[in-house]
Amino acid sequence: MSMIRVENLHKHFGGFHAVDGASLEIAERSITGLIGPNGAGKTTLFNVIAGVLPPTSGKVIMQGEDITGLPPHALFHKGLLRTFQIAHEFHSMTVRENLMMVPPRQSGENLWDAWFHGARVREEERRIRTRADEVLEFLTIDHIADEKAGQISGGQKKLLELGRTMMTDAKIVFLDEVGAGVNRTLLNTIADAIVRLNREQGYTFVVIEHDMDFIGRICDPVICMAEGRVLAEGSLDEIKANEQVIEAYLGTGLKNKVKDGAA
Repeated sequence: MSMIRVENLHKHFGGFHAVDGASLEIAERSITGLIGPNGAGKTTLFNVIAGVLPPTSGKVIMQGEDITGLPPHALFHKGLLRTFQIAHEFHSMTVRENLMMVPPRQSGENLWDAWFHGARVREEERRIRTRADEVLEFLTIDHIADEKAGQISGGQKKLLELGRTMMTDAKIVFLDEVGAGVNRTLLNTIADAIVRLNREQGYTFVVIEHDMDFIGRICDPVICMAEGRVLAEGSLDEIKANEQVIEAYLGTGLKNKVKDGAA
C-alpha cells in the first residue's frame, strides 16, 4: 500500500528546474533510500513534499489524500515529519526537555489550565516525561538525558532528532543526510534505531544519504535521482548495475571499478 505518491512534480527557481517532473511512490512501512549527486533535486523534493517549499506544479498524495502545498505544521499533525542535515535542538535545554517540548497542545501551554487545573497539567507532564525517558532508552542515549543538548556530539544530536519524531504520532519520516558528520559507531546506532522503528512500530522512512554502506544496510528500495528526475529504482545492487545510473551519477570511475570487480 502506498504511503506517499508523487505525481509529475516540478519545482522551478526562475529558469532552474530543481525538480523536473519527478514521479515516485513510497510504500507503507518501507525504508526507501533516495540517492543522487549534489544538485539532483533530492533535498528540494523533500522540501516540497514536506511543505517547506510550494511546488510549481504536480501533486503529492498521502494515503489517498492530496496534501500538495500544505504547510509543515498541518503535515506534522497528519504524521509527516522531515528532519534536516543539521540538527535543530534547543541548545540550553536538556536532552530530555528537548523531547518533552515536542507533543502538541499540552495543557501547560494554556494559562487557564496552568492556573486552575494544576493536577491535570502535572499528570500530563509526568506522562510526557515517562515517554521521553522511554525514547531515550530505546535510542540508547538515556545516559545523556540531563545534559544540555548544545553540548552533546553531532551523532547524539541526530539521535535526539530521531527521538523527537518518536514523541509524536509519526507515520512517515524524511531523513536528510542523517549520517553527515557522524562517527561509524553512532551511525550504526542510528541505523539500528531506524530499522527497529520500522519493524516494531511501523514507521515509514525516506532517507537521503551519500554513505552507500548505510543505504545498503537499511534501505530497500533505493531511488536514484539525477537532474530533477527519477532515474532508476530497485535494490542497491540493481541501482549500481544500472548503466544510466553509472553514467549519470556514479561516474566512469565506479563504472570501471564495477567492470574490474566483475572480471
